[in-house]
Amino acid sequence: MKDPRIASDQTVRPGFEPTTLNIPIAAILPVKQLPATVAKSAKYAQIAASIREVGLIEPPVIARNRNPKDTFTLLDGHVRLQVLKEMGQENVTCLVATDDEAFTYNKRISRLATIQEHKMILRAVERGVSEARIAAALNVDLALIRRKRTLLNGICPEVADLLKAKHCPLNCFRALRKMKPMRQIQAAELMIAANNYSVAYADAILAATEAGDLVDPVAKKDPGVSPEQAERMRTEMASLQRNIKLIEDTLGPDHLRLVVAGRYVERLLLNERLTRYLAKYHGEILNEFHKIVAHLGQLSAHPEAGSKADS
Repeated sequence: MKDPRIASDQTVRPGFEPTTLNIPIAAILPVKQLPATVAKSAKYAQIAASIREVGLIEPPVIARNRNPKDTFTLLDGHVRLQVLKEMGQENVTCLVATDDEAFTYNKRISRLATIQEHKMILRAVERGVSEARIAAALNVDLALIRRKRTLLNGICPEVADLLKAKHCPLNCFRALRKMKPMRQIQAAELMIAANNYSVAYADAILAATEAGDLVDPVAKKDPGVSPEQAERMRTEMASLQRNIKLIEDTLGPDHLRLVVAGRYVERLLLNERLTRYLAKYHGEILNEFHKIVAHLGQLSAHPEAGSKADS
């Protein structure tokens, strides 16, 4: 059954042609000039290593040109195309877009979380891919791949589940391994509540941990922290945890009230007479109203992803 809100003559247009095309690289025209320093960047080296080891995984995106014919505009994949040129490739398989909008197609793709990357490396090793080949494909040191493969050794399953979608540096897990499981869970909850996954914060939690909650109480946690400082950090951490719980209890109702008030301000600004009056006599208030509405729009959109570097 058709949606009555959609006109009968309105059809959904596909974003890409149904098949890929093998195109001469010389016929592809970039929409921007890459800086001369791009070939020295880590991202360029990583893409080049990946293409050498496993081939081109993600085809560049192109659009057909009307004039001159038999040429194409490159919409996404400038670095990939540059790497292929450097390798002496003459043709490349591409996705053909039906629109020539030159934006990054992976704009809403989130960066891979640390534990997700660990699981992908484990899966690749289980399927027979050597650690050395993974390191070569990612253009990283073999020791780093081994650290990522053993990332969750000594980490309790509850913490792995709590942090599975978080971007935690590898050394955060080093600090967590020194704690017993219950303290690991408390530490992970503190990091999530504070939205702070830095190594310094993980080390601070470790320094504030009681000896009884450590895997090896005899080992020195941090030679630069005195017992008095550690006790003060424990007190401050406990106070922080209480305050976070209090904020969590009121966050939902406060956010709802802010959204309702923001929508009311948004409706007020639709009144042209009121807007003209505020602009004439109370410009500072009008500016604050506009800021509220803009902030409300950001909350609604809630963007969580980054752009891809080789667009």
